[in-house]
Amino acid sequence: MENEIVNRVSNSQLVTFDLEELYTPGERIVFDIKHLLFQELILREKDFRDFIKDHNWVQYQNKFVAITCSVDAIVPTWAYMLLVSALQPYAQQIVFGSLQDLEARLFEQTLNNIDWQKFANTKVVIKGCSKVEVPVSIYVEATNKLRQVAQSIMYGEPCSTVPIFKRKTT
Repeated sequence: MENEIVNRVSNSQLVTFDLEELYTPGERIVFDIKHLLFQELILREKDFRDFIKDHNWVQYQNKFVAITCSVDAIVPTWAYMLLVSALQPYAQQIVFGSLQDLEARLFEQTLNNIDWQKFANTKVVIKGCSKVEVPVSIYVEATNKLRQVAQSIMYGEPCSTVPIFKRKTT
C-alpha cells in the first residue's frame, strides 16, 4: 500500500511530560493582612493579637493560603509568623506572597518528588497546552531537571514541537 498513512507520532519514542498532571487540587485563597491594619497603615499589636485569638481559623481547613499585605505598610515579620502559627493547624499549605507564588510552590513540591532518572536518555516533549495554568517557573525548573538526563527536550505537542535541547553524541 503505497499511500498508507502512517502515524509517526504514535510510533515515535517521544515521552510526553504533561506538567498539568502535577497540579495539586484544592481551594486557594489570599489572606490579605491590610484589613487588620489601622487605617491600612499601622499594625497595632494588641488589636492584631486579639484578632488572632478570636478569629475562626477552622474556615481555612484543608485550603492553600497565600498571606500578603497589598498596601504599602510596614508590617513586622512577627505578624506574619503569628498568622502562620494560627493557620498551620488547618491549612494544607501556607506561603508568603501572591496566589501565583502559592501555585509555583505547589508545583515545585510535586516536581521535587519526581524520579528524573525515568527520563534518562529519552526524547521528551514538555506539553505546552493545558487546562490548568502552569507557572513559567515550573517549565524552567522542569527543563533544568530534564536537561541533566534526557537525550532531547522539546516543547509543545508531539505533532508540533519546538526544539529546546539535544544532547551531543560523542
